[in-house]
Amino acid sequence: MRVKVLGSAAGGGFPQWNCNCPNCSALRHGTLKARPRAQTEVIFSVDSKVWFLLSASPDLRQQVLGARELSPPESASSPSPIGGVFLPGADVDSVMGLLHLREFQSFFVFSTRGVQCVLQKENRIFRVLERANPPVKWQTLSAKGRLGCHLSEDSSGPADFICSTVPLGGCYPDYVSEETLRAVPPEDASVGFVMEQGEKRLFFAPSLSGSSAMWKSAVESADVTFIDGTFWSDDELMRAGRSKKTARQIGHLPLSGPDGLLEQFPTRAKGRKTLIHINNTNPILDEKSAEHRAVLDAGFEIAYDGMEFEL
Repeated sequence: MRVKVLGSAAGGGFPQWNCNCPNCSALRHGTLKARPRAQTEVIFSVDSKVWFLLSASPDLRQQVLGARELSPPESASSPSPIGGVFLPGADVDSVMGLLHLREFQSFFVFSTRGVQCVLQKENRIFRVLERANPPVKWQTLSAKGRLGCHLSEDSSGPADFICSTVPLGGCYPDYVSEETLRAVPPEDASVGFVMEQGEKRLFFAPSLSGSSAMWKSAVESADVTFIDGTFWSDDELMRAGRSKKTARQIGHLPLSGPDGLLEQFPTRAKGRKTLIHINNTNPILDEKSAEHRAVLDAGFEIAYDGMEFEL
């Protein structure tokens, strides 16, 4: 299985367009040892021919153009190598990229029933995906299920890879109406994905609320884990003057502090562990900071755009 990071930042990217926090300001002035980052997007392939997206970033068009793996083949009649998109939730940063994929090509969109309901019934704009012939195919995932995925239309043989979903305990985005919230399962709001090919496992959980511990068993069995590195501290946005809410209140387990991710992360996990979805205010972006060194010393890697893995 080949895996590549096309984007590693949280919403707005790094630097964020309207932010003058110390990180963004210093990066713009060239005084910060850090990498610019696009919004979170990871791709993987089990055959190096058909590729699947984990999330659908608002930056997706530029990310696709910058990834040689996703370039259409030279034959004019051949489609893009993008075979499908796995949506971990319905937040804007995870779904807006679907609108970049509306150009008359069919592919699969994998999501829970709740996320599918939010996008198809409440947001008419996503109906542009139906213009393809045949239209985009929506595949419903259970919040605690396993799905065998095939790269060809013949599904009679063994699956090429298995997708297992892990409920992460998050909430639906603020834009979802009260009427829709009453109709959709709460556990469908935010899920992580375990992608299995043979004995190899990739775990993707960019938004970890901390209200569920089911992610821990997935981490322990994964060869590569991408996990929520959004905030260093719970009051980070408040101290930066960017919000009146804590990290936990907006659905992200902070890295530091009592019961933070660094403290909770299972010690039995033997695979590579990579922080992703990093907010522009997070001090771990500064490669000279004590926080950056702390996560490296704890055995974590910090995702960056262009990072690659082979399982």
